[in-house]
Amino acid sequence: MNRRAMLQGVLGAGAAGGTLLSDLNSQARAAEDTPIPVGSALPMSGLAAADGIEFKNGLTLAAEEINAAGGILGRPIELHIEDTKEMGADLVTQAMQRLIDRHSTPVIINGYNLGTNMAEMDVAADNDVIMMHYNTLISHNEKFKTDPDRYYGSFQGDPPEYWYGPGCLNFLKNLADTGQWKAPNKKIAIIPSANEYSIVIANAIRDKAKEYGFEVSLFETVPFPTNQWGPTLAKLRQDPPAAILVTHFLPQDLAQFMVQFLQQPTNSLVYMQYGPSLPAFREIGGANINGVLYSTVIGCLPDDYAKPFREAYRAKFGPTAAYLTGSQTYDGLWMWAIAAALAGGPGEPFNKEQVAKVAAAMRRNVYRGVNGTYRADPAGQSAYCYPTQVADPSLGMPHQFLQHQDYKTDAKLVAPALYATDSFVLPPWIK
Repeated sequence: MNRRAMLQGVLGAGAAGGTLLSDLNSQARAAEDTPIPVGSALPMSGLAAADGIEFKNGLTLAAEEINAAGGILGRPIELHIEDTKEMGADLVTQAMQRLIDRHSTPVIINGYNLGTNMAEMDVAADNDVIMMHYNTLISHNEKFKTDPDRYYGSFQGDPPEYWYGPGCLNFLKNLADTGQWKAPNKKIAIIPSANEYSIVIANAIRDKAKEYGFEVSLFETVPFPTNQWGPTLAKLRQDPPAAILVTHFLPQDLAQFMVQFLQQPTNSLVYMQYGPSLPAFREIGGANINGVLYSTVIGCLPDDYAKPFREAYRAKFGPTAAYLTGSQTYDGLWMWAIAAALAGGPGEPFNKEQVAKVAAAMRRNVYRGVNGTYRADPAGQSAYCYPTQVADPSLGMPHQFLQHQDYKTDAKLVAPALYATDSFVLPPWIK
C-alpha cells in the first residue's frame, strides 16, 4: 500500500482516522528505511579462501558506496555472508538456502564455487531470487539454455571459460606475427588440472590449436591441487615446446611450478591461468615469476575509469589487496542495485513478478564497470568476451593478458591493444 492509498483509505475518519494515518505513515517510513538483505555464498575458508576474502571485500566496498549514495530507492543494503568452505554442490546450495531462509535475500552475489555442477541455479529458480556468480563456466550457459524461463534469475558476471582457449591462441599468434616473439617451433604443451574449469579451457586450446598454426606436443592432466611438478617438467624437458600453457589456477601451486621450472628451464613462454593475479603467487614465487604471462576474462582494468576503485580498495583493505578479484563482486552488486532501482525495488524471495522485473533490467542494461563492459548474452545469460566473441569493445568484456615483469610490482597489461598499458617483454629465461 502506498501513501496515496493510505490517505484515501482514512480520509475523513476524524480523530481516530488521524491516529490511524499517523500510525500507517510511520509504518511506511519504517518500511522505506528497512535494509535490503544481500546475500553471498563465498569460500571464506579452505583452499579458495584467498579469493573468498577478496570477493567479500568487493561486496563490502560496493555496499558502502551504494549506501552513501542513498541506497536503493532510499533503502540501505545489508550484507550477509555464508562460508562455502571446501565448496561443492551440497555446501554451496545449503549456504544459499540459509541466506534465503534466515535473511530473505532477494539476491545472492557469489564469486566462484568449485564442483557445484551449477546447482546454484536451481536454488535461485526454486526461490525466485536473483543469483549472479563468477564461476566462469560454459556449463552455466548450457544449463540456462535448457529452460530459460526457469533460470531467468541466474546471471554469470563474466564470459565462460571456453573463451580462454581461442583467446590464448590468438594472443600467441599475434606475438609471433608481430615479431615480439620468435617461436623456436610450433609446439605447445597444455597442462590442465583435474577440474571442470581447467579441462574446458585446455580442451578448447587443444581443439583450436591447428587453426592458429600450432601443434600440441603434450597434454598432461595433473591432480587438483598439486605442487609436485617434477614428472610433468621431465616430459617438457624431453621435448621442449615453444609455449607451456598451464590451465591449473591455484596461485600457490603455480608459483611452485615456476620455482621448479627455473631449475632447468626450456626455451618456452609460460602462460598460466588466473592464479598469478593473486598476491600469493608473487609472495611465494618471488623473482622466479618474472616473465610469466597470464590472462583473465574479468579483472579490474588499469585505466582512469577504474582508478578511484583501485585506490579506494587498497586504501581500505591493504596495499597488496587483490582488486582484480574483488572487482568482480563489486561490479556485480552495482549492476544489480541499478537494475533493482530501475525495476521499482528488489522484490523478495518467491515474488516472481517483481524479481523478474529486476532480471529484465539486468538483461537490458549495458553496464560499464571497473572490469569493462557487461552485456548479457541472451542465449546464455553471461557476459560477452572481447575480442574473440564480439569485435566491439563497447559491448564485451576484455580478455586481458598480463605479464609479471617485476614481482615487486603489479603485473602489466599487455593485451588487448585497446586496453594495454605496457609492451610484452621476453622472459629472462629465454636466451
